[in-house]
Amino acid sequence: MSLDADVAAVRLAVRRRGLAGLDDGPVLVACSGGADSLALLAATVFEARGTTRVVGVTVDHGLQDGSADHAAGVVAQMVGLGADETASARVQVDAAGQGPEAAAREARYAVLEQMATHFGAAAVLLGHTLDDQAETVLLGLARGSGGRSIAGMRPAFDVFRRPLLGIRRSQTEAACRAEGIEFWTDPHNDDPRFTRSRVRHTVLPVLERELGPGVAETLARTAEQLRPDMEALDDLADEALAQHLTRHHDDETGFAVSRIRPLPQAVRTRMLRLAALRAGCPPGELFAVHVDALERQVWNRDRLPKEIQLPGHVTAYRGGDHLRLRRRPVES
Repeated sequence: MSLDADVAAVRLAVRRRGLAGLDDGPVLVACSGGADSLALLAATVFEARGTTRVVGVTVDHGLQDGSADHAAGVVAQMVGLGADETASARVQVDAAGQGPEAAAREARYAVLEQMATHFGAAAVLLGHTLDDQAETVLLGLARGSGGRSIAGMRPAFDVFRRPLLGIRRSQTEAACRAEGIEFWTDPHNDDPRFTRSRVRHTVLPVLERELGPGVAETLARTAEQLRPDMEALDDLADEALAQHLTRHHDDETGFAVSRIRPLPQAVRTRMLRLAALRAGCPPGELFAVHVDALERQVWNRDRLPKEIQLPGHVTAYRGGDHLRLRRRPVES
C-alpha cells in the first residue's frame, strides 16, 4: 500500500524542521487534541523511532467546561499514538490587562518551558500550520503592528520549533483521517467573538474569493521573506543596547540621547523596546504606542512632558541629555 501524500508531507516536515540537528535529549510534542498537533505527534513518533524519546504533553487552560476530561482523553490518545511518555499540566489563565487568547498563550508557553526543563528536552514541537501563519500576518497588518508582527511566527525560538509552518491545515486533517486518528475541533476556533476565528472563517475566505486562490500561501511567504530582515535589525538593536545602555542605580538604566539619536530609527526603536523590557515592562503589555512615546522622549526639546508611565510599573523620564527608565516600587 502506498503512503498517503498528506501523511508523507507531515512526516517530511517533521524530519527536516522538527528533528534535524537536535542535541541529545527527548523531544516534547505539545498536543491539544486537534488535527494539527495529533498529526504532528504521529509523525514525530514515526520519524523518531529508535533514535529519540518522544514525550507528548498537553496543557489544560481550564477555560471550558469539561477541560480536565478532555485533557485526560488527549493523554490517552497520545499513549495510543505511541508516545514514549506523556504529561499534562493545568494552568491558571490571568487575562488582566490582555485578552484571553494572549493570556492563555502566555500561560501555555510558560508551562511548556517548565516541562522542557523538567524532561531535559532537546526541543518542544508546536503544531502551528501555514494557515496559522497566514492568519497571524493578516492580524498584524490589520493592527498596524509593524514588521515584527508581519514577519509572523518564527520557525524556531528558544527551545521551541514549529515544523508544520509549510503545511496546510487541510493536510493535517487529511493525514489524521488517513491514519484513522480522531481529532477534536476547539469550539473557540468557530466562535466569532474571537478575532482570529473571524479572520479564519470570514476574512480569509473573502480574500480567496475576491483575489483568487493562494492568499494564505502568499501571506505566509511574505512572513518568510520579511523575517531575515527583522532578525538582522534585532541583532543590530542588541548590539546598540550593549553599547549605549548604562546603569545608574540598581533600579534605573538609561541612555545619553545625544549618542543614540544618530542611530537609524529602525535600530533605535528596537533598542528602546529592549531597554523597556529589561527595565521590567511585561512583553505582553508593551506595545508600539509605548515605544513611540520613548522615541518622542529621545527628541524631546522641552515641548513635551518629560515623564511617561510604561506597563509593569516602569517610569521613563528625560533629565537633560539622559533618558532614564526606572522601576517604580509596587505599593502593597
